[in-house]
Amino acid sequence: MEKVTGIKSVDFKIKALGHGVVNWNGPTTLTGDNGKTVDNHTLPKLRGYSNLTGKIKDETGYKYKKEATDIDFKKTPLYISQNCIRHHLFKEQAFDLHFAGEKNLEKVLASITGLVRGYVVPSSQCKRTSPLLIEDFVDQLGNGNFEQFGQAGERDSSSFFSKTTFGDTEYLSYGSISIEQLQFISLDKKFDRASMVIKEGQGQEVAETVQSFIKQLNPSLNPVATFHSNYARKGTIFEEGECGILLNDDAIQAIIEHTLSRIADLSIRQAKGYMYVDEIIVDYNDSHKMMRIKRDESEIITELHSQYAQYFYTK
Repeated sequence: MEKVTGIKSVDFKIKALGHGVVNWNGPTTLTGDNGKTVDNHTLPKLRGYSNLTGKIKDETGYKYKKEATDIDFKKTPLYISQNCIRHHLFKEQAFDLHFAGEKNLEKVLASITGLVRGYVVPSSQCKRTSPLLIEDFVDQLGNGNFEQFGQAGERDSSSFFSKTTFGDTEYLSYGSISIEQLQFISLDKKFDRASMVIKEGQGQEVAETVQSFIKQLNPSLNPVATFHSNYARKGTIFEEGECGILLNDDAIQAIIEHTLSRIADLSIRQAKGYMYVDEIIVDYNDSHKMMRIKRDESEIITELHSQYAQYFYTK
């Protein structure tokens, strides 16, 4: 059986800088100064944090809540969730999918949402799995503190509230773009992964639309999107294929360059906090070691050095 060779994924390491909290978790039930349970403390997202002490009060099973100051920011660091990152990464198209239906999926497919972000259209069951994996952005500094606030007006217990806030932040994250998921766009319901349902003779037209969109991302490259009625995955037993579109190396490269530039230019500004990407290190990974950049940076290859792996062939 022929082995798949070439660059299998493009992995990357991200360092981001900022100040304050950009991704809140909301009000959290904790223990107040008088030992009573309070609901007026707001926490940011903290990796591994629980508001329970682990002590049980009585046979009813009631568990004691932690106090607001009972946090170790090294053990439970601040983080920005990958959902928040993805939202801001594709912010201009974040709400577009509300208008996606069977009649306009060609537009969705020929977009950065269709090619990189991925989508699901519940009404038609059409979907495209995102080739982009991105981890949570985890803070390395731990500059958290407790802040007490009071609302103007009458001073009673309801007018006071508190927050866990942060000073300067430095985030670390990792991500990967899968070549297998990026290079093939299924237009076939056979394996329940059709990006859109095409009519007879429409495949070539969709391929040309996708190709012209990718060409706009980098006019100096020569991207080709090829439609065929039967693409089979290498290594299959029955060589049962599906109709779809296969992207050539230039098309893959154009999308990857555009995605990496989006990540490098990412900044998030919320009411009292901000974050921006400061540095990105890329690994064109041709090995079987997923995310080797995480474990040993001396192994990585930062420049495009060979062809992208070919997972599909015409049958």
